[in-house]
Amino acid sequence: MLGPQQERTGPPVTRSAHKDAGEASRILVVDDEPDLRRVLAEYLTKHGFSVGTAASGAELDIELSQTTADLLILDINMPGENGLSIARRVRASMGIPILMLTAAGEVVDRVVGLEIGADDYVTKPFDLRELLARIRTVLRRTEKPGSLVPTAVSTASPPIQSPPTHGVRFGRVILDVDARCLFTEDGELVELTAMEFDLLHVFVQNPNRVLTRDRLLELAHSRDWEPFDRSIDIRIARIRRKVEHDPAKPQVIRTMRGAGYMYVPSRP
Repeated sequence: MLGPQQERTGPPVTRSAHKDAGEASRILVVDDEPDLRRVLAEYLTKHGFSVGTAASGAELDIELSQTTADLLILDINMPGENGLSIARRVRASMGIPILMLTAAGEVVDRVVGLEIGADDYVTKPFDLRELLARIRTVLRRTEKPGSLVPTAVSTASPPIQSPPTHGVRFGRVILDVDARCLFTEDGELVELTAMEFDLLHVFVQNPNRVLTRDRLLELAHSRDWEPFDRSIDIRIARIRRKVEHDPAKPQVIRTMRGAGYMYVPSRP
């Protein structure tokens, strides 16, 4: 185990905004518990990641001024500036994917975290193997050319049908499947989280088909979920604000009462 003076896994270095080809994905762990930071740093380094740690939002700011990051693992309940506040301002200033750590049973924290734009959450206490799987999933969704994401053998089911290669209209915007981006008709980029893209991708693969919340999570996230988890509803609401002409009267992603959601392609 590393001692307190060795908590950072390597000396602080200044990195450019672009990673060299083949460079390991960089993860920053932000948590006020020293033991947890140490355990995560050791475990993730052992599995091929470059890891930095911070005990607070202020320490995170210092880290981000010295290095880039591909993912933040961010605890919600911290003294001083809490994780939700940190996530909000990180989202506003840069597009780093965020995996939030929440206390067991804190549904409100998870809901707010998802509304802010977190890509995923893990409930404490958690299994390190589950956390690793979630990290790999988020990084694969947001993988940049040249990034090295340590992988495991996938057992996920194949998609129902092959996705289109580009340019799918969603109401007032256009989804570029290959680039994993959302654009307005004028070519302006619309901010999109990894999970939001995955949901849009699932809808593209299943036009005019009713998908239950369970099926959406299975296809878009490949993980079990809690019966009262509101994550899908929250994310659909966020997506509607980006794609619908009138989010209060959705025509593209329709709610099928008692059944789920259905994507209705826009007419040419």
